[in-house]
This record gives sequence, structure tokens and C-alpha cells, in this order.
Amino acid sequence: MSDAPRAILAEDEAPQREALVAMLAQAWPELRVVACEDGIAALEAVALHRPQVAFLDIRMPGVGGLDVARTVAACGGHVVFTTAFDDYAVCAFEAGAVDYLLKPIAADRLAQAVERVRARLGQAAPTAAIDALEAALRPRGEREVRWITAGIGDSVRLIGIDEVVYFQAQDKYVRVVTATDEALIRMPLKEIAAGLDPDAFWQVHRGCVVRVAAIDRLRRDELGRHLLQLKGRDERLPVSAAFMQRFRGM
Repeated sequence: MSDAPRAILAEDEAPQREALVAMLAQAWPELRVVACEDGIAALEAVALHRPQVAFLDIRMPGVGGLDVARTVAACGGHVVFTTAFDDYAVCAFEAGAVDYLLKPIAADRLAQAVERVRARLGQAAPTAAIDALEAALRPRGEREVRWITAGIGDSVRLIGIDEVVYFQAQDKYVRVVTATDEALIRMPLKEIAAGLDPDAFWQVHRGCVVRVAAIDRLRRDELGRHLLQLKGRDERLPVSAAFMQRFRGM
């Protein structure tokens, strides 16, 4: 079993995730599958297992399949996208992904995808093609967060997204930290992250999203943990192994 190929499967809908796991057990019995319920769990699984194959839903809350696909490809793995959207599927295939599967997934199409993946194991993964696909399919326009509304005492403050240095999950709230102030909002971090410009903000931890321009350097402490030093600030923000790929070369 040690030589059996490894795969991750990321799908936020439990029935579809369980069905695909069962279908893969039939189509590729020797494949060792780690099933993940969201994109962050998938990134953590990539860091831990370094899979040769990933079956990824393109659209998931928070960290989507495209983010995970870039990390998988950078580690030498191949990607099969799953999607309910025909235009996404065609773009994914033409961009050089190993294959795509339209939902609901048919057993014969899965069998074809498995054969294509098996034929490409050991070959270079299409990292550049996934980068191009990411640029084409990223949410833009009205879906982007432009303002954060925060209640402070008896008043409501509007915080422009350009003011935000980082977001940090804290119990049932999210800290919104600016250069001069901070506020708490009751909104899931993954919902905020889904509406941010991915070129301006990076998720660096399950509980933290930081403005890229605010990053000064990445440090390792005496316990081996990776911490971000921000420009002009004293606090250090943790970086989990799942997101270290972002800092290659720093």
C-alpha cells in the first residue's frame, strides 16, 4: 500500500463528496483518497500528503478549488476539476487541466478521467495553465468586498477595504485591523475571503487573511513556527503549512 497513489478530494457538499469517494473506490481501487469538506482542509491535506492527484470542486466557500489546484500542481500533482457549470468545465479542460467532471458525475466519465490521470502520473503538472484558468475565472466586479460595516458602540463605521491590513478570526467574530484602529464584525472569515481580491489579500492561516502589501518578511521562531512580520507593526501573524507555498522564495 505504501506505493499506492495518493489523492485528495475537495467538495463542500457532503452527499456529493461521499458519492464521489464511493465512485472512485470502484474506478480506481488502489487509490488512497483523503476527502476534505472545504478548500482550507484540502490545502492542509496537500501539505501533509503531497498527493499525485486532486479532484477539486472549482467553487467552494473561502478557499476555492483554483487556489488548491495551484498548490497541488506546484507540488507535482495533477488536477481534475468538478463543476456544475459547463463554461467553467470547458475552460478548465482547454487550460490544460487533466480533465473535468460535470455534476452530477457519471461513472463512465469518471472512468475516462481516471485513465487520463493514470497516463499522466510522473509527468509535469500544468502549473501555468492553472494560473491562466485562475485569472480567467476569479470573481470580480460586484462580488468583491469594497466596504466593511462594523458596529462600534452606538454607531456604525464604514471601513474601506483599502484601509484593512488584515482580518483575523476571533471566537464568533472577525477582527478587522487597519493601520490606526480595529473593529469586530460578526461575519464568517471564509465569506469575507471569498469577496477579496486574491492579488491584494492572501489567506495565510485558517483564521487569518492579510494584505500582501503589508507583509514585510516571513520569520521562523525558536519552535519552528512560521510567523509574518508586517510593515510598521509589532504583532506577528502565524502562517500554517497549508499556505507556505505562497511564500516560496521569500
